[in-house]
Amino acid sequence: MFGLVPFKFNNGENNRGLTINDMFNDFFNDDMLSKFNSSGSFKTDIKETPEEYIVHAELPGVKKEDIKVDYNNNYLTISATRNNESEEKKDNYIRRERSYGSVSRGFYISNVNKDSIKAKFDNGVLNIELPKKELTANNSTQILIE
Repeated sequence: MFGLVPFKFNNGENNRGLTINDMFNDFFNDDMLSKFNSSGSFKTDIKETPEEYIVHAELPGVKKEDIKVDYNNNYLTISATRNNESEEKKDNYIRRERSYGSVSRGFYISNVNKDSIKAKFDNGVLNIELPKKELTANNSTQILIE
């Protein structure tokens, strides 16, 4: 029976006295069900400066060659895959929280000079610089009314 009850050794709480609802809530809200964080995604910050947009995406445990960045039709798409390096069927895990799989996020970012986008991956953080297009003063067209 105890093998079916989720147990977190270092969660700082006493597991005695939990109701059955607490046990089900803990099980279904457990980190082992997520991919990269609780939303099944990865954390991202996007900052705008007068010259560019700067994107910081946390991708811990992902290798550079497993990341794909694409900018198409004003959408920046970041995709990452974390592969299970060893498939040991003999191992007897008590708890397995490290997840494997793929995740992708898209962000609408307009007014980007797509030929000058730069990306760098360092220490689990993907940094992307998206320079803005230079807007000309005469960027409007007069429409004749019939």
